[in-house]
Amino acid sequence: MIGLIPIVENDFILAGIYTLFILLTLTFKREPNDWTFLIFGFVGLFFSEYFFISTGVETFNRHSLFGIMPFWLPFLWAYAFMVIGRSIRILDKK
Repeated sequence: MIGLIPIVENDFILAGIYTLFILLTLTFKREPNDWTFLIFGFVGLFFSEYFFISTGVETFNRHSLFGIMPFWLPFLWAYAFMVIGRSIRILDKK
Protein backbone atom coordinates (compact mmCIF):
# COMPACT_ATOMS: atom_id res chain seq x y z
CA MET A 1 0.00 0.00 0.00
CA ILE A 2 2.88 2.35 0.69
CA GLY A 3 4.04 1.84 -2.89
CA LEU A 4 0.85 3.54 -4.11
CA ILE A 5 1.73 6.87 -2.47
CA PRO A 6 3.99 8.22 -5.24
CA ILE A 7 1.75 6.76 -7.96
CA VAL A 8 -1.64 8.10 -6.81
CA GLU A 9 -1.32 11.86 -6.49
CA ASN A 10 -4.89 12.56 -5.33
CA ASP A 11 -5.06 12.03 -1.56
CA PHE A 12 -8.80 11.37 -1.57
CA ILE A 13 -8.57 8.71 -4.27
CA LEU A 14 -5.70 7.10 -2.37
CA ALA A 15 -7.80 7.09 0.82
CA GLY A 16 -10.58 5.43 -1.20
CA ILE A 17 -8.18 2.76 -2.43
CA TYR A 18 -7.03 2.14 1.14
CA THR A 19 -10.66 1.91 2.26
CA LEU A 20 -11.26 -0.63 -0.48
CA PHE A 21 -8.26 -2.67 0.75
CA ILE A 22 -9.67 -2.59 4.28
CA LEU A 23 -13.17 -3.61 3.19
CA LEU A 24 -11.85 -6.42 0.99
CA THR A 25 -9.69 -7.69 3.83
CA LEU A 26 -12.67 -7.70 6.20
CA THR A 27 -14.91 -9.31 3.57
CA PHE A 28 -12.61 -12.25 2.91
CA LYS A 29 -11.71 -12.94 6.53
CA ARG A 30 -12.79 -11.16 9.65
CA GLU A 31 -10.73 -11.72 12.79
CA PRO A 32 -11.68 -10.94 16.37
CA ASN A 33 -10.99 -7.31 17.32
CA ASP A 34 -10.33 -6.19 13.72
CA TRP A 35 -12.61 -3.19 14.21
CA THR A 36 -10.92 -2.32 17.50
CA PHE A 37 -7.52 -2.29 15.81
CA LEU A 38 -8.89 -0.29 12.87
CA ILE A 39 -10.48 2.38 15.05
CA PHE A 40 -7.50 2.61 17.39
CA GLY A 41 -5.11 2.86 14.44
CA PHE A 42 -7.24 5.52 12.75
CA VAL A 43 -7.95 7.73 15.77
CA GLY A 44 -4.90 7.04 17.92
CA LEU A 45 -2.39 7.53 15.17
CA PHE A 46 -4.17 10.62 13.85
CA PHE A 47 -3.46 12.33 17.17
CA SER A 48 0.06 10.90 17.36
CA GLU A 49 0.86 12.13 13.85
CA TYR A 50 -0.64 15.52 14.70
CA PHE A 51 1.67 15.72 17.73
CA PHE A 52 4.75 14.74 15.71
CA ILE A 53 3.92 17.23 12.99
CA SER A 54 3.23 20.05 15.45
CA THR A 55 6.63 19.52 17.10
CA GLY A 56 8.42 19.54 13.76
CA VAL A 57 9.66 15.96 14.13
CA GLU A 58 7.78 14.93 11.03
CA THR A 59 6.70 16.82 7.92
CA PHE A 60 4.60 16.02 4.87
CA ASN A 61 4.40 17.56 1.43
CA ARG A 62 0.70 16.76 1.25
CA HIS A 63 -1.62 18.67 3.61
CA SER A 64 -5.14 17.63 2.61
CA LEU A 65 -6.32 16.71 6.13
CA PHE A 66 -6.90 19.90 8.14
CA GLY A 67 -3.88 21.42 6.40
CA ILE A 68 -1.44 19.31 8.43
CA MET A 69 -1.13 15.82 6.94
CA PRO A 70 -2.27 13.72 4.00
CA PHE A 71 -5.91 12.62 4.08
CA TRP A 72 -4.93 9.01 3.39
CA LEU A 73 -2.56 8.68 6.36
CA PRO A 74 -5.11 7.65 9.04
CA PHE A 75 -6.49 5.00 6.65
CA LEU A 76 -3.01 3.59 6.13
CA TRP A 77 -2.38 3.49 9.87
CA ALA A 78 -5.74 1.85 10.51
CA TYR A 79 -4.93 -0.92 8.03
CA ALA A 80 -1.43 -1.30 9.47
CA PHE A 81 -2.82 -1.70 12.98
CA MET A 82 -5.28 -4.34 11.82
CA VAL A 83 -2.46 -6.27 10.13
CA ILE A 84 -0.30 -5.95 13.24
CA GLY A 85 -3.17 -7.31 15.37
CA ARG A 86 -3.57 -10.27 13.03
CA SER A 87 0.18 -10.88 13.07
CA ILE A 88 0.24 -10.94 16.86
CA ARG A 89 -2.53 -13.56 16.90
CA ILE A 90 -0.58 -15.71 14.43
CA LEU A 91 2.61 -15.40 16.49
CA ASP A 92 0.74 -16.25 19.71
CA LYS A 93 -0.42 -19.55 18.18
CA LYS A 94 3.15 -20.76 17.68
